Amino acid sequence: MSSQEPTPQPESAPWAGGSTATTAADTATAPAESELSTAAANEVVGVTSWRTPVVLALLSAVALVLFALNAPDTRVAFRVSEDGDLFRVPDLAVNGVVWGWLTVVVLLALTSLAFVRARARAQLPRWAVLVFGFFFVSGFLVWVVGSSRTPDVSLSGLLAGSVALAIPLIFGSLGGLLCERSGVVNIAIEGQLLFGAFSAAVAGSLSGSAWVGLLAAVVGAALVSLVLAVFSITYKVNQVIVGVVLNVLVSGLTGFLFATVLETNASVFNSPPRLPRFAVPVLSEIPVVGPILFDQSVIGYLMYVAVAVVWFALYRTRWGLRTRAVGEHPKAADTLGVKVNALRFRNVLLGGMVAGVGGAFYTLVSVSAFTRDMTSGAGYIALAALIFGRWNPIGALLASLLFGFASNLQSILSFLGTPVPSQFLAMLPYVVTILAVAGLVGASRAPAASGQPYTKE
Repeated sequence: MSSQEPTPQPESAPWAGGSTATTAADTATAPAESELSTAAANEVVGVTSWRTPVVLALLSAVALVLFALNAPDTRVAFRVSEDGDLFRVPDLAVNGVVWGWLTVVVLLALTSLAFVRARARAQLPRWAVLVFGFFFVSGFLVWVVGSSRTPDVSLSGLLAGSVALAIPLIFGSLGGLLCERSGVVNIAIEGQLLFGAFSAAVAGSLSGSAWVGLLAAVVGAALVSLVLAVFSITYKVNQVIVGVVLNVLVSGLTGFLFATVLETNASVFNSPPRLPRFAVPVLSEIPVVGPILFDQSVIGYLMYVAVAVVWFALYRTRWGLRTRAVGEHPKAADTLGVKVNALRFRNVLLGGMVAGVGGAFYTLVSVSAFTRDMTSGAGYIALAALIFGRWNPIGALLASLLFGFASNLQSILSFLGTPVPSQFLAMLPYVVTILAVAGLVGASRAPAASGQPYTKE
């Protein structure tokens, strides 16, 4: 804009209610501007940060001890193709010792690069972090599978199972994202998933229709969100406290109803039908990719659609720009005509509806019955995935897949008879989350107004 042009009026702002349309440049640059990490800021001002190279050095030391010095001297095979696949792909087979030492060499090289970049007050490139993660995870897989009684595992089964376990986490993290991008902290994801699962089981059993159960799950989780929105937005109660109370309330309520109603008359109230599973002809028979993308339940396909829709809506629409505005600078958005609390209220309800679909997965896809606290803390894991993914739909998807991968790996390795304790495998995703928050992939920054109630002046 030249200096001779008049100062724009409030109604011309992209998130205001005027006639000006949101431009592609506005929506394209906003995410980059709002997600400037601490590490990037340090690079601009010339501050040396040694956190990333130190963490990489510690992980490299772990890899040296486990993957190289204690590497299993055996052939480790990962089956790519299964019986019935469209075509056969040779198995991926490596020697445990060779791959272990190769992994350590690559990790040490990337760690050295991290120290050089830190000394030059520069940030480690994203590709280096990704390569480090790939070799560390693959080195761990080769070591732990090679140490089992059967050093052979199905790669397609491992990945497809990981996606299945991640589905409710993805819906939960997307629901939390819609709330937190609007400035409302959603600790109640656990309650939304649990009540969605309960509602789906009861409604599906009474109606005999899984589709009615899915709709009931959306409505049930929305009711939990309604309570969250009323207390946190209307009455301005501390959002974290409201979320925790809702989780306890839903756990107690569903547990009571399960013991007094569902368990005593399971044939009527706790026997919902399953949602159908659709396999795309030919495409579902492609090795590895087929079972993941083209052989899913209805909720599995909805998961891919939900991620794409939320990302597009958040970064490419007027609604998305307004949502991010009230999550970052609600007073400025209000000045430009956006009804902050009304938008927050609607988004919290929408987030609950999305999380409810994830809750339906437990009783309409995974198992055909509701049990007490069957989500087992998945809502808190979804919240961690949201933070790990930097409040971005794609990041939340990838973080949820990591949690699902770790959970599925625990089950598969227990079946294979690995000497690694299952408790250690179960805590891996949480360790990764702590490392991420500590700055391995850059500091995570929540929306500036997240958790802050807004009062119109």
